[in-house]
Amino acid sequence: MQAHPLRLFPGDDLRAALEDVLRQLKLRAAFVIQGIGSLSVAQLRFAGDEDSTELRDDLEILTLAGSISSDGAHLHMSVADPRGRVFGGHVGRGCTVRTTAEILLALLPEYRFSREHDSDSGFKELVIRNEPPVE
Repeated sequence: MQAHPLRLFPGDDLRAALEDVLRQLKLRAAFVIQGIGSLSVAQLRFAGDEDSTELRDDLEILTLAGSISSDGAHLHMSVADPRGRVFGGHVGRGCTVRTTAEILLALLPEYRFSREHDSDSGFKELVIRNEPPVE
């Protein structure tokens, strides 16, 4: 495992930027250990909902965690609005960094993550394979 600190900048799409890091590093598995910062737009899918809810405000990222594979990211986040109300859920595309996002990734070059249909849950779930790094 390798620690990889990362800073995102105003206007960056949070989820797309994290997925891009894996492609740029030619890796197939990583975890987001933690993230803090701010957003101007958050796209969160709340538990049990099929569609994301868009939040537009000066939002503080309180927590950010998840996994990243070559299939994409599975991230959960909590954000607070200027009144201190907290919202949390599954991170969708379109979360726009307001001032900064400071993220710590755990890179796993000896693993490959994928998302495959699980007949028990009915969803695409994480599959972990131990494989040698791509050269």
